[in-house]
Amino acid sequence: MKITVETRVKADLGKVWDAYSNPADIKRWNAAQDDWHTTSSTVDLREGGTFMSRMEAKDGS
Repeated sequence: MKITVETRVKADLGKVWDAYSNPADIKRWNAAQDDWHTTSSTVDLREGGTFMSRMEAKDGS
């Protein structure tokens, strides 16, 4: 399986890479809406690695 994600962002490349590849950063920005949050994130960008983020409603529903 191959997944390609592409977007344009007006920001420093290093900051964008950190935000996308650092689990702590992903937990700060990855949310569908304000009443959701990312409770866990793992990133292993090596070939065969995993990229996972878990989003949940803040009210536990």
